[in-house]
Amino acid sequence: MSVCVRAVVRVLVLQAAWALGGGQVRYSVPEEAKGGTVVGRLAQDLGLEAGEAEARRLRLVSQGRRASVEVSGASGALVVSSRLDREELCGKSAPCALRLEVLLERPLRVFHVEVEVTDINDNAPLFPVKEEAFSIAESSLPGSRFPLEGASDADIGANAQLSYTLSPSEHFALELQKKNERNIIPYLALKKSLDRESLAEHRLLLTASDGGRPSLTGTVELVVSVLDVNDNAPQFNQSVYKVQVLESAAEGTLLTRLGATDPDEGSNSEVAYSATKFTPLSGRDLISVNPQTGEIRLVGALDFEEVSVFDFSIEARDKGTPPLSGHCSVELEVLDVNDNAPEVWVTSLSVPVAEDASLGTVVALLSVSDRDSGSNGRVRCAVWPPSPFGLVATFAGSYSLVLREALDRERVSEYEVEVRAEDGGAPPLRASRGLRVPVSDVNDNAPAFAQAVYTVLARENNAAGAELARLWARDPDEAGNGRVSYSVAEGGAGAGAGSGSGSGSGWRPASSYVSVDAESGRLWALQPLDYEELQVLQFEVRAVDAGEPPLCGNATVQLFVVDENDNAPALLPPAGGGPGPWAAGEASASASAPGSLWAWAAWGAPAGQVVAKIRAVDADSGYNAWLRYELWEPRGKGPFRVGLYSGEVSTARALEEADGPRQRLLIVVRDHGEPSRSATATLSVSLVEGAEAALAAAGAVSAGAGLRPASGAEGGAAAAAAATNVWLVVAICAVSSLFLLAVVLYGASRWAPRAAVLSGPGPATLVCASEVGSWSYSQRQSRSLCVADGAGKSDLMVFSPNCPPPPGPAPKETPQEPPALLDTVSATRPPFAP
Repeated sequence: MSVCVRAVVRVLVLQAAWALGGGQVRYSVPEEAKGGTVVGRLAQDLGLEAGEAEARRLRLVSQGRRASVEVSGASGALVVSSRLDREELCGKSAPCALRLEVLLERPLRVFHVEVEVTDINDNAPLFPVKEEAFSIAESSLPGSRFPLEGASDADIGANAQLSYTLSPSEHFALELQKKNERNIIPYLALKKSLDRESLAEHRLLLTASDGGRPSLTGTVELVVSVLDVNDNAPQFNQSVYKVQVLESAAEGTLLTRLGATDPDEGSNSEVAYSATKFTPLSGRDLISVNPQTGEIRLVGALDFEEVSVFDFSIEARDKGTPPLSGHCSVELEVLDVNDNAPEVWVTSLSVPVAEDASLGTVVALLSVSDRDSGSNGRVRCAVWPPSPFGLVATFAGSYSLVLREALDRERVSEYEVEVRAEDGGAPPLRASRGLRVPVSDVNDNAPAFAQAVYTVLARENNAAGAELARLWARDPDEAGNGRVSYSVAEGGAGAGAGSGSGSGSGWRPASSYVSVDAESGRLWALQPLDYEELQVLQFEVRAVDAGEPPLCGNATVQLFVVDENDNAPALLPPAGGGPGPWAAGEASASASAPGSLWAWAAWGAPAGQVVAKIRAVDADSGYNAWLRYELWEPRGKGPFRVGLYSGEVSTARALEEADGPRQRLLIVVRDHGEPSRSATATLSVSLVEGAEAALAAAGAVSAGAGLRPASGAEGGAAAAAAATNVWLVVAICAVSSLFLLAVVLYGASRWAPRAAVLSGPGPATLVCASEVGSWSYSQRQSRSLCVADGAGKSDLMVFSPNCPPPPGPAPKETPQEPPALLDTVSATRPPFAP
């Protein structure tokens, strides 16, 4: 019941409203309402029942533009379909209404609906531009006004009523003037004088606010440029500029760039630069200033050693009217570079320097300088080589070249001294000065022989005046201090003795045998030497220089006489010295032939039985005294044979009667010399019965005969031969010991300085004799011998003494004079082996 009542009441109300409005429905909706917002319940307001609006197709009829509202088919409500913008729909018109036609079918009816869009404050005040720029001369007076362009607001009513405010400023204020009730014109008023140099541009913010709730604002930036007047002179940022430049800087080098500032602008701030007041005046040719940029450049070569500082002024003038100018001073300091090498001068030189000069002796005075300064001019000096001279600083830049070590002219006769100077620059520069320092000689060296002991070999029978050797003593001094003279100092030998010790028939000084040339040191023989008389001569040679005082040196000379084969073998008589048993029957024959001997042999004597022994001796030694025996006759297969080195005559086979009663044997005794010498012996061997041979042997023994009979006489002959051999061995040992001593002395002199010699290979020969022989040894390269005529020989012989010579004069042959020998070089192997 109540529902029906409410529906009836509503219909009545709508009908009444409809009648009052002339059949038009009015609604009101704010702009910017969201889509779907219900503007009004159109179906209800038109008196339609529920569902009737949809059944009768209630709809809006388009009138050519978008209505932004629509009828909801289900509910019949009028709703917002799209954005409503009053300013877009109506602009500044008020009120803003949308007039719509609503169509309803069955029956067809048309209704007029008016929707008023009400304004909201949705638009902020808007200035025509975001930034407004204008210029004001800095000479403008306070109180000046400058009109500004106001803002606009698309809203209406109170939402469009604007008010203005200006950001705080020291120089400007905002003044407003009402043009009419709707428009207000803002003015920018100058309340304090402007200074463009202090602030060339002022930026202010002008704000416009509307009367809406909440209020919206709009802003514009005011850019006020202050126009310049020439009221400021150019100014440098400092009154004095200090510039440093290396003196090695090239032309065109930028020294500095000056900047003079003029707070004015335009031509009032354009500055031109110039340089004036140079001290010294030479700076005008070395330094230039660019008028536009203010760059100071080098236009010439600098030299620190000539000018180290330049002072000048720079003027900066603007182009205003009238022009104003500013000034500053420039101090250009030239920095030193190491462009000057040290200089070394010799102010005094005392040469030559005596080699016995004391340490600390001043040789030269020097002066050292460097034109650079600081570390570049600080000089260090040294001398090269560092010895024997040194530098001593006397005072700044002066040095003394002094002797630091003892001099020896014989070691270094002249010094090339270099004084080197180096400065402390980076990199350092160097200079040097050479000095030639000769050393003068003093007599501080005695003559010295190359060897302490000279071994000289001289062949016997040499000619008088033959050169035996050449001695040389070296004196490293010069001129008279090094001029050497030679003399035989002392020494000698006993005449007739081979030891040189003075024993024998009498002692003879060495000067009677040899002499030495005072200038050349040649050793001469004063007389022929005889090995059988003199084997070794030892003496001293003295070398004396001509210095003051004179110095001398000695050398020992051992002169060994080398045997020549100048003696033929000599047959020895029988041991008893008597005529022997052969005197009976053939005594005359033996007397007429001293080399004839007798012996007896028994018939039937076996082979190898000694019948006799031939005894011979050679006055020479070594090979020359080494004898061999040969059976000369009969040749062929005779009944007898001779021992090659023993001289024993023995049976070659058993004796037979067919051999006859007597055998005559011719035996030749030869030595090993070159050429060899010989002697012959004739041995007659009688062949007898055994009893007769025994009687003959007994008679021979009682008579002292030296021949051995075929039987019992063999014991006596063997004893005599053994005695001879013992003496030969003793003599060989004595000579060998003497030679060993000579070799030891020679080895000791091996380490002394020696002169150059000629050496050459020689045949290596080792020969040893039998019972009656002697030793001889030759080792390849065991000696280097310097022959007077230059030939080399390396054979060295060791000779044994002879057996006692036979009575009577021994035959002699005089061979040609052989070249003398000088033994100078060491032995690398044992000299001989006995």
